Amino acid sequence: MLSWKDVIHFATKGNPDPDRRVEKSEEEWKAELDAETFKVTRLKGTERAFSGEYCEAFEPGKYSCRCCGTLLFDSAEKFESKTGWPSFTQPVQENSIKYEKDSSFGMVRVEILCNTCDCHLGHVFPDGPEPSGLRYCVNSISIKKES
Repeated sequence: MLSWKDVIHFATKGNPDPDRRVEKSEEEWKAELDAETFKVTRLKGTERAFSGEYCEAFEPGKYSCRCCGTLLFDSAEKFESKTGWPSFTQPVQENSIKYEKDSSFGMVRVEILCNTCDCHLGHVFPDGPEPSGLRYCVNSISIKKES
């Protein structure tokens, strides 16, 4: 189980290698994604709170990256955070998420990205439920439910 200490270690010392890499040009991503999905996933945008498709969804299933299909989260780790974005306590695998320090907007946070294709997912915070204490705050538009 990942902890906040692990997240900080990855964000400062380097991330685990992904199982595979998907690399495409900006033009290729633009051709595959609609404008809003491109803005959030490739330009690090954020969808409006409480507007996402999976914000209030708690049915069993798995969630993958909207851009490359890599499995990222399981609904068994999803919880109601009352933040307006889907929240998870753990990724499905340690190497499915990439962690980067984000100093934008006058804050210091840890950005989460798909470790396979660098899709911007959201941010992770140390204010989630036990036992991990983590809250992976994810844009619905960055993920898709598989089952």
